[in-house]
Order: sequence, then C-alpha cells, then structure tokens
Amino acid sequence: MSDHKTPSAWRPATRLLHAGLERTEFGETSEALFLTSGFVYDNAEQAAKTFTGEVEHYQYSRFANPTVTALERRLADLEGAEACVATSTGMGAVSSALLSHVRAGQRVVASRALFGSCHWIVANLLPQYGVETVFVDGGDLNAWAEALSQPTAAVLLESPSNPMLDVLDLQAISDLAHKAGALVVVDNVFASPLYQKPLELGADVVVYSCTKHIDGQGRVLGGAVLGRKDWITETLQPFTRNTGNALSPFNAWVMLKGLETLSLRVDAMARNAATVADYLADAPGILSVRYPGRKDHPQYALAQKQMSGGSSMIAFEVAGGQEGAFAFMNALQLIAISNNLGDARSLVTHPATTTHMKIGAEERARLGISDGAIRFSVGLEDSADLIDDLARGIAALPQG
Repeated sequence: MSDHKTPSAWRPATRLLHAGLERTEFGETSEALFLTSGFVYDNAEQAAKTFTGEVEHYQYSRFANPTVTALERRLADLEGAEACVATSTGMGAVSSALLSHVRAGQRVVASRALFGSCHWIVANLLPQYGVETVFVDGGDLNAWAEALSQPTAAVLLESPSNPMLDVLDLQAISDLAHKAGALVVVDNVFASPLYQKPLELGADVVVYSCTKHIDGQGRVLGGAVLGRKDWITETLQPFTRNTGNALSPFNAWVMLKGLETLSLRVDAMARNAATVADYLADAPGILSVRYPGRKDHPQYALAQKQMSGGSSMIAFEVAGGQEGAFAFMNALQLIAISNNLGDARSLVTHPATTTHMKIGAEERARLGISDGAIRFSVGLEDSADLIDDLARGIAALPQG
C-alpha cells in the first residue's frame, strides 16, 4: 500500500476526503474494504516478530485492520489529535477511555449533565470497581474547584450536553482538572468535530459516537477515542485490543464515506436548526428553547467563544408536561420519533421516558429535563417542511 501524506495547507473539507488515504497496488479510487478477520505471514519468523513488535504487520482485525486504520487516521487529522482508536460504539469509546485509565481507589469527577448511559457508568459501574465518583453542576466553576481540590484520576463531561445543550467552559475546567492530576475526557458529539476542538481548549481525550454525525445516515454503529499518542498506545490500546472493543471494517468503511460529506451535512443541518429554533421560540405552547446559536441561550457568550457553529441539536419544552410532549410528537408526520441523533433525517425523542429515564425524576429535575422537554435532532429536510410539521405538533398540544 502506498502512503498518502496530508499536506498541512489543506482545509477541513479537503481533509475529510483525502487525509491519510492509502491505495493498494490496484490503484482504487475509494478506500479499500478489508473485510477479513485475520492476516497471513510470509513465514513463521515474520509471525513471531509481529507478535513481539519487531515487525509491523497486521495480525488480527481485533487488534488492527487497514480499513479501520484509514478511519482512525482521518479522524485524528480532523480532530488535530496525535492518535485515534476506533471502537464498536460510542459507549465503547467512553467506557474504554475511563476503564483503561482509572484504577481502584482513585477518583472520577463528572459533570452531572451526561447522556444516560454515561451517567450509569459513572454512578454505577465505576463504583463497583472501587472507584470514587463525584458529580458536579457542569456550569459551576466553584463546584468544579471544590471537587478537584484533591487528587483525581479523570474528569468526564459533555459540551453541549445531552439533552439540554448546556455549554461548559472547557478551558477553565481543564485547567482545574490538570491541577488535580486528572485526565480530561470530553464527549464532543453534540458539537461534532467541525464545530468544537476540545484538545485545543485543554482536554486530553475526545470521544465520539461515530454513529451520529460521522456516519450520520442511520446505518452503522461506531465510536472513537482521540488523544496523545503515548496515552493511546500505552493505556488505551492494550485495553481495547484485549477486551475486544473493536470496530467492524465494514462499519469503518461506511464511516469513511460519511466523512466525505460531513461538512456539507452538518453545516446544512445547523442552518436548519437555527431557522427552526427561531420558529419554536415564538410559537404558542412552547415554553422554552435551548439552542447554542441563539442569544437567549444561557451560555451564548461561551458558545460563541469555544464553538464555531451552533450544532444540529435543539432542546425545547412544550406546555402540558408528558401529555403535551407525547401529543406533540404523535402529531408529527415528517419528523420521526427516535432516540438516535445527528442523522440526515430529523428525529425527536422524549428524554424523560427514553435516554434519561433511568437516572430518575430527581436527577432529571436537577438537570432541567422536565416532563415536557423534547430533544430535536434537526436533519437535512427543507426547513419550511420541518416548520410545517412542527406546526402540527403545536396544534395538537392540550389547550387551556
């Protein structure tokens, strides 16, 4: 295979197509799909030296695969990271980043506003292995300072958060975390790698569910962990390779195709989201709207500082609580009900009964997730058609 070096002057849209591209001797235009579980050796000596690390050679697709490597290189280039490991799912990325790094007797501090499964890892899984875990209000720097006033192994946070799009000060939190000796892990899914660069804002590790914007068309599952090369190779890789958290080569190939249109899709989705958020903000029966690109977002100034775009995600609250939310969603004809996000198709979900159901009513209240809250992943449809559909939902809200 021939190496394709990435010119440093290339801009993001070009890098999404060409970064890290390798072609076989057949000179294919599209990246090759190596749909194989294992690899053969020229002789027994080469096999032995591959296992000792004396020779670089693919040995088993659980460890590495050329198609997966192509995805990892392109994601690392896009993120500005030294290295990347692709995982089977986004939650595989989050769990591997934490479990590979943290030991029994250590501490993890996390923002309270996390995706439901991430919250479960911190609240339930890590304590089973003797790890102390502490949740803080992500927007309260004093709370972070207090929680990080003693040695800490890792910090986990999302910004913007799922589902209410809270924007956290990544630089300030990273500075506090590093003083406590913590590895800062940022879930950057809601911003996407196009609109926020956590590594440039002090984070050590960035995690993605590649299922979302990177595939972005509802086809395959996948995740990614990005960071320093020494941490990736010495801490993360031994864990993922030996526990089996490997991405399918087919899924990696699909995601490489998704990356080719990432900037086109995310920019168009964000434009739609801005238009739709403005409509919802003035619509009857809508109690509140959260969108980082609107000036009425509680952390608008911070979003402008650390994000280059507004996101494809909106959170809004309808009148009538759960009854109102269900009536609204059931009246939609174009926008689908699904707990996925970052898809080309517009999707809504009711966090209180789906993604954040298991954290309980008290914790949801602390996070501002009311029974009337709806998470809206805005897709590529014509914004006028989306507004027409949202009007159907508004007309179905309980009156009085």
